[in-house]
Amino acid sequence: MAIIDLEPIRQTRRRLSEDGPEWTRGPESDFATVTLPERDCDLLRDLLITERAGTVIEVGLAYGSSALAIGEALAAGAEQSEGTPRHVVIDPFQRDAYHDVGWNLMIRAGLDRIAELIRQPSSEALPRLSAEGLVADAAFVDGSHRFHEVFVDLYYLRKIVKPGGLIVLDDDWAPSIRTAVRYFEYNLGWTVLPEAFAGGSRVAEGVTTGEEMTRNSGAVAGNPRCRAIRLPAERFEPAFDDFRQFMAENL
Repeated sequence: MAIIDLEPIRQTRRRLSEDGPEWTRGPESDFATVTLPERDCDLLRDLLITERAGTVIEVGLAYGSSALAIGEALAAGAEQSEGTPRHVVIDPFQRDAYHDVGWNLMIRAGLDRIAELIRQPSSEALPRLSAEGLVADAAFVDGSHRFHEVFVDLYYLRKIVKPGGLIVLDDDWAPSIRTAVRYFEYNLGWTVLPEAFAGGSRVAEGVTTGEEMTRNSGAVAGNPRCRAIRLPAERFEPAFDDFRQFMAENL
């Protein structure tokens, strides 16, 4: 079993939150716009610890904030578990768009002992992982915000995440993401856990851009930034003609 020292992880998380990454792309606000806020990272960590998650799959790495929080949860859980934790991270843009900043922080924290980075689009990596028989306890999704790509991610994660497991989504404020999730809620028995991120960042109603999301991330009113969803205790397929309309005028 891989025993990971928690202190380097916590130190790396603290430095990233306080000082930001050593390199950022584009405008100065890019890190604040892209990264998951620290309080949401803490809630994600605590949720995974409570779930006793031993294998987590993550879509999107960027600057590594959420990955470090997931790594901390896995390292903390490994101290009370006999299994070897595993963190599968998918990000085809880590090298070209982010100069490997997130992955280098994972290495610095010592998490490369339990984590692996797949540099492929999730639409290619997830079907392969499913075919290989990967079973995850939970997933964190912060990849493409295009509806069809989010839907494909969720379709394959439904096959990979164990029955009764969790899928957590960042940027639940985005209509494309909320619409994709709504299909699985209405038709496949996915259940939202509203309390999981009740104390996290919130995004004001009507937000449509990353810049506005950043300005309003601490707003009291509005939508929680993250959403946690419980999969059914048993996998099932709906009847061929069993379909519930999942669109709504206001998501």
